[in-house]
Amino acid sequence: MKMTFRWFGEGNDSVSLNHIKHIPGVEGIVWALHDVPAGEEWPMDKILEIKEQAEAHGLNIDVVESVNIHEDIKLGLPTRDKYIENYKKTIEKLGKVGVKVICYNFMPVFDWTRTNLFQELEDGSTALFYEKAIVDDMDPIELVSTISNNPDFTMPGWEPERLEHLTDLFQAYKEVSEVDLWNNLHYFLEAIIPVAAENDIKMAIHPDDPPWPIFGLPRIITSQENIRRLLNLIDSPYNGVTLCSGSLGANPENNVAEMVREFADRIPFAHIRNVKVYENGDFIETSHRSEDGSVDILEIMKAYHDIGFKGYARPDHGRHIWDEKCRPGYGLYDRGLGIMYLWGIWDSLNRYKEQGDVK
Repeated sequence: MKMTFRWFGEGNDSVSLNHIKHIPGVEGIVWALHDVPAGEEWPMDKILEIKEQAEAHGLNIDVVESVNIHEDIKLGLPTRDKYIENYKKTIEKLGKVGVKVICYNFMPVFDWTRTNLFQELEDGSTALFYEKAIVDDMDPIELVSTISNNPDFTMPGWEPERLEHLTDLFQAYKEVSEVDLWNNLHYFLEAIIPVAAENDIKMAIHPDDPPWPIFGLPRIITSQENIRRLLNLIDSPYNGVTLCSGSLGANPENNVAEMVREFADRIPFAHIRNVKVYENGDFIETSHRSEDGSVDILEIMKAYHDIGFKGYARPDHGRHIWDEKCRPGYGLYDRGLGIMYLWGIWDSLNRYKEQGDVK
């Protein structure tokens, strides 16, 4: 297992490369060019700048998260081919600097969705929280209008600069079904997987977060069955999945450890985190420790160990602890603790295997 740590860039993150290199066992950063809009080709000079910064601290840049996909590709519009060509060119550039994995998602309009960025836990720490009833009751188009007239309203993903585009996007997606979204994903993969293979880069789709439709928008990477379908669309080792225990674990019906074992050779990248799921469908992110959440991290780590996982992994979102001021979900402290918990499990499994005690 190759441990990595997400980094948002100098001046764009409270976590420095110097912090990251102090975490035991971390080999590289998970990065992106966050200032390049979705659909545009990544400039080589900016890619090289990240490479130089990381390597100066002894860290690799093997994993990119994410090269975002333009909405026209997800919508299947005639303009998608232009953006797919830009995506291919970006893959080629990343291949030249040694990138091995590109994490991406195919979620319409929104990436991960939460209703509260700083919900308090019992111990006084805070974490990302999803209140199902709030999202279920929303009429997104009416809400856009409400937010525009209420500057005090805040919700992740509904930033003022996005509001003017959200209404048009919601209207456009009214005509897009799950079948359409699958077809549009297939079209995209048919175009880019050959380029990824030529450049020895594994494409690793991230599951939808949460793993169910929201705001009337279709979502398709939500379950073991659907991941199986995704991998069968293009039967290639370069068409893989970023298996995220937290995203998938928000639905108690998903057995992540079972997915690890089934999709073993198609998981180039793993996100490992925990969530506590409530009976009403709400969930909150917790420490990585199995006992603190609803996801059996111990069993998931055992599954990775059993398959001899040699891919990349990172602790995903963490709590906000010790009065740290940080990007929501991406504090240094709790993710650092998470890594040590994961290494503790991994090292113990190694020792037990050496002694013949692993069952």
